[in-house]
Amino acid sequence: MPDISTLPGFYRIAQADPGRRAVIDADGAVTTYGELLARVNQVSHGLRARGLAEGDVVAGVLPNGLDAVVMLMATGQIGLYYVPVNWHLTAAEIAYIVADCDAKVVVADRDHPVEGALTGVGELAGGRPATAPGDRSAGAVMWYTSGTTGFPKGVQRPLSGAEPEATVPLVTWFLGEVCDLRPGDDIHLVTSPMYHSSPCAHTMFALHLGHTLVIAPRFEPVAILELVDRHRVTNAMMVPTMFHRMLRLPDEVRRKYDVSSLRQVIHTGAACPVAVKKEIMDWWGPVLYEYYGSTESTIAFSVKPHDWLARPGTVGRPAPGFEARILDPDGEEVPAGEPGMVYVKSGLGSFTYRKDPAKTASSMRGEWYAPGDIGFMDKDGFLFLCDRRTDLIISGGVNIYPAEIEAALLEHPAVADVAVIGVPDEEWGHSVVALVQPVPGPRPSPRELLDHLGPRIARFKHPRVIEFRDELPRTPTGKLSRSRVREEYLAG
Repeated sequence: MPDISTLPGFYRIAQADPGRRAVIDADGAVTTYGELLARVNQVSHGLRARGLAEGDVVAGVLPNGLDAVVMLMATGQIGLYYVPVNWHLTAAEIAYIVADCDAKVVVADRDHPVEGALTGVGELAGGRPATAPGDRSAGAVMWYTSGTTGFPKGVQRPLSGAEPEATVPLVTWFLGEVCDLRPGDDIHLVTSPMYHSSPCAHTMFALHLGHTLVIAPRFEPVAILELVDRHRVTNAMMVPTMFHRMLRLPDEVRRKYDVSSLRQVIHTGAACPVAVKKEIMDWWGPVLYEYYGSTESTIAFSVKPHDWLARPGTVGRPAPGFEARILDPDGEEVPAGEPGMVYVKSGLGSFTYRKDPAKTASSMRGEWYAPGDIGFMDKDGFLFLCDRRTDLIISGGVNIYPAEIEAALLEHPAVADVAVIGVPDEEWGHSVVALVQPVPGPRPSPRELLDHLGPRIARFKHPRVIEFRDELPRTPTGKLSRSRVREEYLAG
């Protein structure tokens, strides 16, 4: 077998070791690196045959599986932007993203049909050569992330114009520094939807490192443990909600599965309670690697297991290539231990919000980007987060923005005003609560309002609790005071 540690990424590894296992799909089907590369090449040729050129956009409304992996790697070698779309969104929400990104081709699967989309990769691959396309250049994934207006924006990075292999050594070095991941015969478990940035990125990382992907059909605690045991999984990416759910399993169930193969379980997406993280490491060993950042900033801070155990609660120090500052409201840097707004600067590349230069500018202070969190750094440069920005709800590691839900509820004729807040939830981190001020007259039922939301926003954004208020608190200028709404609700 060839020494893949010297090979720059997936495409070269697949040529040198075509029999290597690349993907074990949710149904157990195995695809080798050679088979995957052949399909990737066919799709690359198929996209070019449809007239797509460097810088054009392709969208995929695809559940986790082989087709999603193929689209990721095919667009990645012919200079295209790939937009993975959340298949749980409503038709209107999907249509907005497809239109906003100017996708020239949309690929969906049979269970998630999209008007005008190709069904699966077969239509692109059919009859195309399995050889590498000419004039290869690196593409990029353009993830869509919502802003406080509720309208998602594409986070777009400039294309390098270089061949796909050119950036692999930097990626390999960075992952080694941050997560102790190395090229080799490791097994990566995909536990989360690949339309999220971290799971998608780790899928690409795993293939560039020569690892085998094991794709879970969905997150179920026992099913995940069974996959770890059966495939001797060595690394995975998870969110804290998953840890919480697995810790609720009875001891006799936990003991049935051997998790000793795990070496790196990377988590991000939301703050992990200290007690939960300690309990998982008591069970799995010191294997939890954490990083903090955003779709815009990527991995800005990171912490390895032993450093975290020495400083429980930290999200780490600035990752290689990053600088960090904590600023007060006047933009002055604060001393160690004093909280302020977190700002980061990356030496690894810039981003813009697609079609929204004003939003790009408003998120920056010169070269510094604000992920929107309040925190402090200790004297050794380890960051501790105090709170998310007040309007953002993180439930199960997923960002939910109140303004979008409020706008949809305000379309109901019986709703005069509404405030949506996140309240602490032991399992999910936060849950969504809507406080509704109805118009005079008969009040709608919570069920009626949820039915109203059905065609407008995805189900995971729906409030878990809807309560009614005669009046909602406002600031002297008339602006809804969400902080007072939250304080009064929690006090009650």
